[in-house]
Amino acid sequence: MGYAQLVIGPAGGGKLFDQSTYCSSWYQHCVSVGRTIHIVNLDPATESFDYPVAMDTTVFRHLEENLDDWLAEELDNYLDDDYLVFDCPGQIELFSHVPVLRNFVDHLRRKNFNVCGVYLLDSQFMTDVTKFISGCMSSLSAMVQLELPHVSILSKMDLVTNKKDNDDYLNPEPRVLLPELNQQMAPQFEKLNKALIELVDEYSMVSFVPLDLRKESSIQYVLSQIDNCIQWGEDADVKVRDFNSEGGD
Repeated sequence: MGYAQLVIGPAGGGKLFDQSTYCSSWYQHCVSVGRTIHIVNLDPATESFDYPVAMDTTVFRHLEENLDDWLAEELDNYLDDDYLVFDCPGQIELFSHVPVLRNFVDHLRRKNFNVCGVYLLDSQFMTDVTKFISGCMSSLSAMVQLELPHVSILSKMDLVTNKKDNDDYLNPEPRVLLPELNQQMAPQFEKLNKALIELVDEYSMVSFVPLDLRKESSIQYVLSQIDNCIQWGEDADVKVRDFNSEGGD
């Protein structure tokens, strides 16, 4: 059993910033705790890295057209319990309605990988109720399209000066958000606003985990959420040391 994160998110909404910081911080953290991960770049727009890249594709269409040969050969280089982090392009259509990433996920599953979608959203989406609802719907769209265990991460928390401003969005209360949304939208949208708020609240389909890359504790907490989602380590074999019969029990 292998494990994989599929790192996705909208361009300009945190993804481009985190392309160099999220993966780099993940790699550095795992090195510091003695844990091995392999980072795979699937974003042709990324030209330089400050971490080792296990695989790199310069043309995303090449990946789409070669899932059964090039990618299969690359994945064969990794053993059971290996952990891959796939850094994906920021074009929203790739994880909202175009099937290429869904096909990619299906291929990973056929290769016996547990896969988790990691959706990165800029913390600035939590400063305005309309942006918040937009971010929730985008994350939900990716969740539905990819049909993956899903962790939505609120990135760039180090840039938030007053974190209390985010409390209403990290733990959304409809009685607080709905009046704010109605105030900013035309009256004809009130029924739609109510339905959207109820979708976010009652079904708990989208919730965001804040990430501050300056803090090891924040990185560790988010990683534990992803590990739990992906069931990392739960299938690991128990290794029993052989003892010499003359040396003890």
